[in-house]
Amino acid sequence: MTRANKQLTIYVLAIIYAVIQLFFNKNNPLPKVSIVSTGVPTPESCRGQACLTQVKVIRIIDGDTIEIEGNKKVRYIGINTPELHDPRRPVGCFAQAASDENKRLVEGKEVYIQKDVSETDKYKRLLRYVWIGDPSVSSAEAIFVNDYLVRQGFAQVSTFPPDVKYQLQFLEAQKEAKINKLGLWKECPAKYL
Repeated sequence: MTRANKQLTIYVLAIIYAVIQLFFNKNNPLPKVSIVSTGVPTPESCRGQACLTQVKVIRIIDGDTIEIEGNKKVRYIGINTPELHDPRRPVGCFAQAASDENKRLVEGKEVYIQKDVSETDKYKRLLRYVWIGDPSVSSAEAIFVNDYLVRQGFAQVSTFPPDVKYQLQFLEAQKEAKINKLGLWKECPAKYL
């Protein structure tokens, strides 16, 4: 099976999973959110709710990865920015711009992170959705960083089941960025996307 076929299969399975989740959660589409002030939420503090944890961002690693207090690395779920630090290949088209925008958004700030299904990736990084501002208090004022980076053309959608909670939202954001030729959709030749 070619890489393109594998990716297509993953996307199709992720969409099917997301549709099933929407179908079974249609009466209660927005989960209750519990805020845990600092650190990693414990099962007792969340009890099945969608927990948000407030953490401080220490540094930016690249466009889709940060380091938070406690020397923990966090990889944004559902998105992928061009590679900045891969020793096997040159710096990706728009990688520096994506990293700079991520830095502008979150470095040194308190952010809210939320887990989907998986705790970590194969590199032992926490997998999380990230917000600037508390989305449980005012979703209009909170910036959903994962979505923002896709919507503004700094990232592409890259979801892997079972972590597909916001996949449809991200796909819509990417469609909008492509139509408006924002960021990497304007600056990068198609062969790099």
